[in-house]
Amino acid sequence: MTPIDSLRRRIVTAYTWYAFGFVLFFAVIAAFAVEGIEEHLVDNRMREVAAWAAPRQAANLPVEMPAGLSFHRNQDIPLSLRNLPPGVQEKTVDGIGLHVLAGHDDFGDYVAVDHESDYEKVELAVYSMFAVAFVGFLLFSYVLASYMARRLVTPITELAAAVNADQPSLPLQERRDELGVLARAFAAHTAQLREVLERERFFTGDVSHELRSPLTVVMGAAEVLMAQGEASPGYPAAARIYRAAQEAADCVTVLLLLARAPQLSDLPEVDIGQLCLAETERYQHMVAGKPVRLSFDGGLSFAVRAPRELCLAAIGNLVRNACQYTGSGEVTVRLAGRTVLVEDSGPGLPPAVRAALEGQGGASAANGLPGAGGSAGTGLGLALVRRICGYLGASLALRERPGGGSIFVIGFPSI
Repeated sequence: MTPIDSLRRRIVTAYTWYAFGFVLFFAVIAAFAVEGIEEHLVDNRMREVAAWAAPRQAANLPVEMPAGLSFHRNQDIPLSLRNLPPGVQEKTVDGIGLHVLAGHDDFGDYVAVDHESDYEKVELAVYSMFAVAFVGFLLFSYVLASYMARRLVTPITELAAAVNADQPSLPLQERRDELGVLARAFAAHTAQLREVLERERFFTGDVSHELRSPLTVVMGAAEVLMAQGEASPGYPAAARIYRAAQEAADCVTVLLLLARAPQLSDLPEVDIGQLCLAETERYQHMVAGKPVRLSFDGGLSFAVRAPRELCLAAIGNLVRNACQYTGSGEVTVRLAGRTVLVEDSGPGLPPAVRAALEGQGGASAANGLPGAGGSAGTGLGLALVRRICGYLGASLALRERPGGGSIFVIGFPSI
């Protein structure tokens, strides 16, 4: 999972954006409040001063202003404050910030000046406090969101790890919240799947064991008939019976191996190049009498730790199917890197079989359509090949062959 797809990251991001919107909303309210206070404390004060001083000065009465305030009319107005638009405004003169109320009455222009207002400093202090509070709130929200996300996501991660590790007892089942419900549902479903897999494994093993005895009898009877010599009338039929029984016995061995838990690290190495050469020679009889050439083009051989029977079944099943459904042209087996490629010039796979091979269909689809299985051989169709590859940790892929046909690729992992 990439960080951007993390549920924890999404929770933190969503909560932080919520906090940012909350802070922005209150920042706007605070700005309007501060400006309103300025309007009330400064602008109204200046208007009151002008309303009191203007008539007194016009009547030649003494105008005694509080400290920091001054009133000027007509020629007494400083040059820098003349011709200002009516109303309260901020003006900077010689580096000093002033609040100036400019007006006009029957006696001429006048200005009221606040020389020593500390409101700008107070305003700056208030905005600084708001900024510190808002940044602190955002940081606190981020920390709190990280903590809550960790508290929420960590149990889910632990549960997922326990499921992936196939632990017999899943955690969090004792919890009474939604996570406990989820854990108990996982535990029940996992137990059900484990029971089904065990039944399938035991069934496969039991059936395979039961098939060994009749297959041995059939092979023995065929060997007796074949012992009469190739000149005997029943020799061809006996040979076909023996070959089919032998392939069925090999299939039973494959099923027995698949019914066991994989312990590949303890197995000896198998030379894949030798297996490919052996399977190519083994199925030469299937192209006899057809304009099809079956060949092994070689390549750098490699070894894998796996049961020899499973490797033979996977490679042989692909070779047999290619030979069976290729009417003319060639069937080629070659090695490239740690992959085995079986290439044929046949008609290709039907769409339903292709979908089943890519995981979009079931095993029945792969077994029931032309090209997916066969009447003989060690395979039960491409579904069995895919299952063998999964057992071995290998991959099975299909490519289009230029000019028509298919290329099956079995990729083996490194030892």
